[in-house]
Order: sequence, then C-alpha cells, then structure tokens
Amino acid sequence: MEFAAGATVVRLRATPVLDPYSQRPVGADWTAPNTLTIAGAFVGSSSSSPVDGELRREVVTTKSLYCDPSADVRVGDRIVSGAHTYTVTAVPEADVNPWTGWQPVQEIPLEEVVG
Repeated sequence: MEFAAGATVVRLRATPVLDPYSQRPVGADWTAPNTLTIAGAFVGSSSSSPVDGELRREVVTTKSLYCDPSADVRVGDRIVSGAHTYTVTAVPEADVNPWTGWQPVQEIPLEEVVG
C-alpha cells in the first residue's frame, strides 16, 4: 500500500535475556532493540470507551496497527508511529475468507507506552 502522507511505522523488538543455566528467556533488553520499518502500515483508532472512576471520568482510546498479514509483528513488540510508541497487546491474526481466499490487512491491537 502507498500512502500519500508518507506514514512511517517502525517495529521494535527487544533482545531476549537468557538464563545462564537453562538458556531460556527470562527477560527483555530494550537498550538496543531490533528495528524493522513496516511498509504500507498505519496506526489508527479502533474504538473509544468512557471509564468512570470515583474522582474523575476519562475516555480510553485504543489504537490498532493495520498492516500486511506477512509483517513480522509479535506480542510484546513496540510500534513507533510519529511521536507515539505503542505495545502489541494481542496475538496478530489475519483472517482469510474461506470461500474466496481473500485476505485483507491484519489489525493488531495496541496499547500506548508511557514513560
């Protein structure tokens, strides 16, 4: 996909920290993440919902990454779009029409990373 506005979306993936004894992943190192520019992708709003608290009312807006189904994106990756950084919070899934085999872009739910 080509976008006239030139949206750039970058996927960041942490380097796994391995347990020295079992060699199993026990954490993530974000000091030098693996980066990948995802061509033809964009981050858009998926929904908003009001949240009532005891002291205040706020609106939580969720975002989604829309990209090619073959894009290398996993749960835990971070997505950078403009000045915002989001975390992938659900397993990416790209449905295929069972009658025609048509497969549109995949929608990947995101949550904003603050701090």
